[in-house]
Amino acid sequence: MDQQTLETTIEAVVCVPTFRRPDWLLRTLTSLKDQKSDIRFAIVVVDNDGENPAGADVARSYLTQANLPHAVFVEKEQGNCHAINRAFGEARASFPKADFFLMIDDDEVASPDWLNAIIDLARREDADIVGGPVLRQFETPVSDNVKHHPLFQSIDGPSRRLDQIHGTGNCLIRRRVFDNLTSPEFDLRYNFMGGGDMDFFTRCRKAGFSTWWCETAIAYEFVPQDRTTPGFLMTRSIRTGSINYVIDRVHELSATQAFMKNLISLGLSFFRSAKLLFRTRSLLIATHPVLMSVGRIHASIGSLPEPYKAGNTQESSNAASKQNFSV
Repeated sequence: MDQQTLETTIEAVVCVPTFRRPDWLLRTLTSLKDQKSDIRFAIVVVDNDGENPAGADVARSYLTQANLPHAVFVEKEQGNCHAINRAFGEARASFPKADFFLMIDDDEVASPDWLNAIIDLARREDADIVGGPVLRQFETPVSDNVKHHPLFQSIDGPSRRLDQIHGTGNCLIRRRVFDNLTSPEFDLRYNFMGGGDMDFFTRCRKAGFSTWWCETAIAYEFVPQDRTTPGFLMTRSIRTGSINYVIDRVHELSATQAFMKNLISLGLSFFRSAKLLFRTRSLLIATHPVLMSVGRIHASIGSLPEPYKAGNTQESSNAASKQNFSV
């Protein structure tokens, strides 16, 4: 099949942004190769490591050998929103007849029926956006305090319509969504902090796009040991609160309203934490509501975390980051 024919027969494109995890990426790509589906799909990989794009090299070699339709790119502008925008943009350009654009992260694998399940629901309900469960697989044994931490909980339950989903780690987006949103689709102000996906799906909700949940479109996320420590989880709780504050300011609330929400959130957080402590007997779990409120307050005074910033780009992008987040 020649390239032109190939481009017009592809119905769906799976996008995989990656950064310095070539071994994990190979695991992700293997799960895509093993899909039990007759749907014609392609894979687009975007490596966000411009200095040493080992992921791109692994992807090209593996996907060529597996004889899977694909395109591989290196995005030298560092940051997860740059990588995601590049992936979805190249997917739409490379496969102009595709209607379904899916994303899975390079620390995840798709279940064998994932592609069929998520596309079947999108077709059946004429859904604009579909999300699916991301089940955590801990690479080392963890306590119940970690396993049941709110940060590891997500949407569950039967397939149904939702107001919105929050993450791109297991999602489908129709072409018409991209055609009707302004660019860049994933706002660069979230490039190093995270939250660009939550902001994107908030914009989709406000624009009136329909969102569905597919309980059988399952992906598995592998969680390394260093992401299960109390220090990491507490820091991430603070970051989640910061992201929520920024999204509130961008989309919903004035400075005065956001200030009042911060005060209310802080007051209520102590009661929520006490309730969690009584129910779970876990101090780690109980810190989550208070730390979320702390994150909101940090963001309101301009103190914003940047966990996705590589050390070699930090100095050059500090000024731009501060300018972008004038909320």
